[in-house]
Amino acid sequence: MAAEESPLRLGLRENLAQFSLLVLINVFVGMMVGLERTVVPLIGEKEFGLTSKTAIVSFIVSFGVTKAVSNLFAARTSEQVGRKKILVLGWLVGLPVPFLIIFANHWFWFDIANVLLGVNQALCWSMTVVMKVDLVGPKRRGLALGINECAGYLALGFTAWLTGYLAAEYALRPQPFYLGIGVAIAGLLFSVFGAKETIDHARLESKLHHAAPSLARASNAIQRDAPSLREIFALASWKDRNLFSCSQAGLVNNLNDGMSWGIYPLFFASYGLGVAAIGLVKAMYPVAWSLLQLVTGHLSDHWGRKRLIAAGMVVQAGAIWLTVAIPVYWAWVVAALLQGLGTAMVYPTLLAAIGDVAHPDRRATIMGVYRFWRDLGYAVGALLSGILADLLGMGTAIKVVAVLTFLSGLQVAIRMRETLNRNAIGVSRESASEIGS
Repeated sequence: MAAEESPLRLGLRENLAQFSLLVLINVFVGMMVGLERTVVPLIGEKEFGLTSKTAIVSFIVSFGVTKAVSNLFAARTSEQVGRKKILVLGWLVGLPVPFLIIFANHWFWFDIANVLLGVNQALCWSMTVVMKVDLVGPKRRGLALGINECAGYLALGFTAWLTGYLAAEYALRPQPFYLGIGVAIAGLLFSVFGAKETIDHARLESKLHHAAPSLARASNAIQRDAPSLREIFALASWKDRNLFSCSQAGLVNNLNDGMSWGIYPLFFASYGLGVAAIGLVKAMYPVAWSLLQLVTGHLSDHWGRKRLIAAGMVVQAGAIWLTVAIPVYWAWVVAALLQGLGTAMVYPTLLAAIGDVAHPDRRATIMGVYRFWRDLGYAVGALLSGILADLLGMGTAIKVVAVLTFLSGLQVAIRMRETLNRNAIGVSRESASEIGS
């Protein structure tokens, strides 16, 4: 068979060197967005005198919308031109971000910087995800994505703490953002000179996929019809019950993350918490999230996807409610750790579930649609929580987000079907029939 003659091999161990380099690159990707987690909302309030919470979180809205749209087209384009070119382009777009933040003399420039950051995150993070999935194949997908997300969000959490520390020691600007210049340059250099194209690994998996007798009919239907982006978008957004469940859960997960990004620093500061302490609390959430993904991603390969996703959303909801129900420092620490646990249960598992049901030839595009909805959640969460905070107060805004997160988990528990199939390299028959119709 041609697949057996190929020098390419699927698997984590078989591609360990390249996989490890992609993990390192994703560390730099996470650091880029971590630069803003603690300090930027405080800059809006203290340096620019913004009193409207909606105005302060506008930078998250621009980030979320840009990242969402860029995810969609980056993934589709990577199936035509390859993954590496998209990865490198993402770093080129991200280079000006720290300079814009350092020299901005109007809040408008923070919105511009976050448009560029949204493109950077969409192209670079999407490609590190897709490239790792390409390399490892279906057997250890959850573990691979757990490692990827752990690296990115551990770096994000560390940088959120570090920028808070630097801001407390020096000033809100420019010292915390000097780090971003080195991060952007390092990410670009490693991507240009170290990363290798992985699209042929996806094509190898596609050949193996076609070779599976029980899935041959489904595969042929997908290949024959060559579905358009519009067809795949409809499938991943609402036609397939599993993909819809993943997309809505991803959106709500990032909706509550967008709220925590923009509102939590201001909420904590309203109780007199200093910037260094805010940075520490803000760091605990992504650090717990990142480290625990090493466990939850691996567990999803054995326990299945659905239970972890549904339970994780409920844990997140409880943590968010706790933040406002007991407004004291120790409760915020506990809530941050619990929110990290819940997100760790959800984040890599959703990506693995998408990988379970997506045909290898269309996987990047389907992941792009999922990531479109997921990252649109940043904008929805920031805008919704900002408006509610202005009208009803920050406490009410946080509680509303907690309720929405709980309802999302309930939807997964009721509607989603288990996607993990230990006996097939897979595509769901339901997804295949929808695309082939």
